[in-house]
Amino acid sequence: MGGMTMAPRIGIFSVGLAAYWPQFPGLRDRLAGYGAFVAGRLTALGAQVTDAGMVDSQPAAVAAADRFAAADVDLICCYVTTYSTSSQVVPAVARLGKPVLILNLQPTAQLAYARTGTAEWLANCQACCVPEIACAFERCGIGFHAVTGLLGLERQTPGALADEVTAAHPAAVAAWREIAGWVAAAGARRALERSRIGFLGHTYPGMLDMYSDLTQVTGATRAHIEVLEMDDLEARVNAVTPVDIAARREEALRMFAISGDSPSDPLAKAPSPEALEWSCRVAAGLDALVRDFDLHGLAYYHRGVDGNAYESLGAGLILGCSLLTARGVPCSGEGDLKNAIAMKVMDLLGAGGSFTELYAMDFTDKIILMGHDGPFHLAIAEGKPVLRGLGLYHGKRGSGISVEARVREGPVTILGLTQTRDGRLKWLAAEGWSLPGATLKIGNTNSRLRFTARPDDPFEVAAWMDRWAALGPTHHVALGTGHRLADLRKVATLLAMDFAGLSAG
Repeated sequence: MGGMTMAPRIGIFSVGLAAYWPQFPGLRDRLAGYGAFVAGRLTALGAQVTDAGMVDSQPAAVAAADRFAAADVDLICCYVTTYSTSSQVVPAVARLGKPVLILNLQPTAQLAYARTGTAEWLANCQACCVPEIACAFERCGIGFHAVTGLLGLERQTPGALADEVTAAHPAAVAAWREIAGWVAAAGARRALERSRIGFLGHTYPGMLDMYSDLTQVTGATRAHIEVLEMDDLEARVNAVTPVDIAARREEALRMFAISGDSPSDPLAKAPSPEALEWSCRVAAGLDALVRDFDLHGLAYYHRGVDGNAYESLGAGLILGCSLLTARGVPCSGEGDLKNAIAMKVMDLLGAGGSFTELYAMDFTDKIILMGHDGPFHLAIAEGKPVLRGLGLYHGKRGSGISVEARVREGPVTILGLTQTRDGRLKWLAAEGWSLPGATLKIGNTNSRLRFTARPDDPFEVAAWMDRWAALGPTHHVALGTGHRLADLRKVATLLAMDFAGLSAG
C-alpha cells in the first residue's frame, strides 16, 4: 500500500556513419565511449536503461527498435555522436510510438582549431545532422525534442585534442538538467498510467467545474478509476481493532501538534478525545480500503443526512486522508477526481501536492491566500501541522477533526486539471512563492502565495486573478513545492495533453 513510484524505462542508441570507421581508425570506439557515458548518466538519474549501442546502418536501427519494444521503454534518447544519415535513425523509433529526445551533446566547448583535423572534427560534429533528423522526424510524424549542450565529461578522453572536461560548464549543467526533467516526466507518466485512483462516494453536488466523464479521465491519463461505495469503507471501519486505532493515534501524535481553542473562530476548538478516536478509527479503515483495492490515490465525498453512518464517516476522513497523502496516496476532497490526478502528478515529481483552493485576496500585502478544509500533504508543511476540532465543516454536514497547516516557505507551483468546451482535459499551472505572515486559525490549511518570478517582485493580485480565471480553471488545484512548470509541461507533452503555464508577474 502507498505511493507508487516507478523507474522510467529509457531506450538509448548512439548514431554514426559506418563509412567513417575504415577511414578513421579508432573513431568508432571513441564515439561509442561517449554513448556509454550518456547511458551511464541516464542510469544515475534513476532510469532503467536499455542501451542499443552504436547504430550506423538501417538494419542496426531496426534491431534497436526490436530491443526497445521488448523493453517497453517510455522514452527513447537518440544520442548523435557524429554525422549520421536520417535513414538509419528513423527505423529505430518510427513504429514504436514513443517520444524521442535528440541529444546534441558536444564533448568540448571549443575545438582546438590549430591542431584539429577531419577525424577530430568528426568526433565533435554532433550538430551536423540534428536538423536532418529533426526534419525526418517531423515529416514521419515522430514526436521529438532536441536537447543541445555539452556532454559533461569528468575526465579527458585519451587522444582528444581539445579540453573535454566540461562537467561543470553551464552548457553541460543546463543540458543534463533538461534531460533529468524528461526522465522524471517519463517516470511520472509511467506511474500515472499504471495508477488505480479510487472514487469514493460522489462529487459535491452542484460544482459543475468538477464533473467529468470517468472514461475520459482514463482515456487521457490511462489511470484506472476504481468506483467505490461508502459501504466499502464502512465495512472496513467496522472491522478496525483497538490495536489499529492505537497505531493511527500514535502516528497522528507524532506528525501533528494538537491544538487548543482557536483565538479567532468559536467553531475551531481543541479536538475532543471522542473526535480524535473516531478519526483514528476511520483512518485505519481507510488504510484497509487502500490496501484491499490497491489504490494509489483517492477522490472522496459523501454528504450523509441526519447524523447517519455515512455522514459520520465523511466527517471523519480528513486525518486519515492527510496521512495517506503523506504516504504518496493523494486524497482530494469534494469528489474532485481531476484534482486527485493533479495531486498524484505533483507527488510523483517530488513536489508534494496538497488539496487547495483560493481563499482570499490581500491587496495590502499583495498576496493570495490559498488553502482548504481537507487533507494536507504533510511532507511540504512549514513547521508542524496542527489538528484542530471543528464544530462544523462549512458547507458540509458533520463535525470532527481537521488539519491546520501551511506550505513550506519558498518556491511553489499550483497545478490544476480542467476540462475544455470540446471535452478535452487540460493542465493549468503557475509558479510563485509561499511567504511568511499571518494566516487564518480556522482549522483549515492556508498559505500566503505570490505568483511572481521572484518573491519580492511587484504582484498585482487583481490582474493575476483575471488571467487565471480566463484559462477556465477548476476551483481546486494541487499546491506543491518548487518551481515545476518546465517538468509539468514535459509530463503533459508525454501524455499528449494540452498545457497552459501562467507566466510569473
